[in-house]
Amino acid sequence: MTSAIPSRCLGHVPVLLDEVIALLEPRDGTFFVDGTFGCGGYSEALLASTACHVVAIDRDPLAQDFATKLKEENEARFDFIAGNFGAMDKHLKALGVATVDGGIVLDLGISSAQLDDPLRGFSFQHDGPLDMRMGNAGPDAMSFVNQASEAELARVIRGYGEERRALSVAKAIVAARSRQTISRTGDLAAIVRRVVKKSADGLDPATRTFQALRVHINNELGELASGLAAAERVLAAGSRLVVVSFHSLEDRLVKSFFRDRIGRGSNPSRHQPIQKREDVPSFRLLTARPMRPKTGEISANVRARSARLRAAERTSAAPWPVQVLA
Repeated sequence: MTSAIPSRCLGHVPVLLDEVIALLEPRDGTFFVDGTFGCGGYSEALLASTACHVVAIDRDPLAQDFATKLKEENEARFDFIAGNFGAMDKHLKALGVATVDGGIVLDLGISSAQLDDPLRGFSFQHDGPLDMRMGNAGPDAMSFVNQASEAELARVIRGYGEERRALSVAKAIVAARSRQTISRTGDLAAIVRRVVKKSADGLDPATRTFQALRVHINNELGELASGLAAAERVLAAGSRLVVVSFHSLEDRLVKSFFRDRIGRGSNPSRHQPIQKREDVPSFRLLTARPMRPKTGEISANVRARSARLRAAERTSAAPWPVQVLA
């Protein structure tokens, strides 16, 4: 029996689904982690493909809706954990799981269900409260926009949104909030559009600023770094890590992680030689170049156009030490 899809998931299409499942190579009795459950597209496909077990993780409390349906259909083969995928090793330990012998999939960024709901505050196309939190905890975007200094706003918008006019946007925000609290996504988008002009490719001027605020509010890059390191700790030799990213900051971090772990090192500056580590490679690269959606998938789901998939297979080497940045 097929469960009814919760209304928040209508229209959601998992990106690069066939490619993800093919790379994970599910087999009967193997164990998988869907670290970013969302509407459950990857979990559902894995469970349908073979008699495997899936543990799904998501910090969005609304993800529980679809997880409940999958649990009813798959009983002992599916478990859901409310939490952050950056702590997946701790979550799995609480379930009594020490290693993952199948693989882990991470679908990064924001889901269509979150973006399409004005009440979540992620969209600059639909007016709603300026929230942007993927979970329930922590300060929301309204708090940051109205309390952060001009310099901090500019740093976040430039660093996480790669917005060239970050300082001008920050100045405009500070000027606007001095007159009235900025509490709606529509108001913030209008402020940005007065400063940033539409690009030649038609990208909405508010796109980069909204991305930057979302990444900052949810600590998305920090969560990703923690999640990649946690995946390395729990994956068994021969199991696989598949990551789908949607913007250059995410993809750059994933690329750097895999490059380090396969022993090629990283190149922090074009003026310096590649820095190699002495650690034994803990991964074997499966995708020499990132996989991209085909034309047909992009036509059916325009939000897939920026997706990039990278994957690697765990070796038997010990996990690398986690580097702490000063």
